[in-house]
Amino acid sequence: MKIKSLTLLSAATLALAGCGQKTDTSNVSTNTMTISETDAVNGTDTMNDTAMAPAAGQTFANTAASSDAFEIATSKAALATSKSASVKKFAQEMIDAHTKSTAKLKTVAAGLSPAITPDPSLTADQQQKLDAMTKLTGADFDKAYIDAQTAGHQQTLDALKVYATGGDVPALKTFASGLVPTVAAHLNMAKSLKA
Repeated sequence: MKIKSLTLLSAATLALAGCGQKTDTSNVSTNTMTISETDAVNGTDTMNDTAMAPAAGQTFANTAASSDAFEIATSKAALATSKSASVKKFAQEMIDAHTKSTAKLKTVAAGLSPAITPDPSLTADQQQKLDAMTKLTGADFDKAYIDAQTAGHQQTLDALKVYATGGDVPALKTFASGLVPTVAAHLNMAKSLKA
């Protein structure tokens, strides 16, 4: 989702930058000095000083980490709130599985050069869903939890498949493809839960 948003934002920015602008080239001076030449002259490294969009590997790691964090947080809420034995059993399985997934992601990311640090912060959408869910009780809570688990696992499965086939970091591609069967099984389990 973040990758799509970044891509759309970049495309929109480029489109807006070109809209309605007429370039007057009669007074344009040409500067042929490259960034590395400028850096050498100034003794700076602008490539490292410039805020750049995160690489696809970092974006994927952040998406995977926030997905795990969301599954764990909502499942902890289910353990505390749900009265359904099947929902509680599923919630505990999700906490266990996503805790292991987070640990594996951290290990893979730390072993990269340069290392990637996955950011487990919930997205605004995830936080909103969690906040809304924790205000519910009984069957209403169970339904919201099941819906969130189903949607979350579907989004995660889609992200894993995309990165597994077209990702830019081989170790993360292997991580993604290795999780596809597990996340698909979780999705099927979530779909079979009853509120």
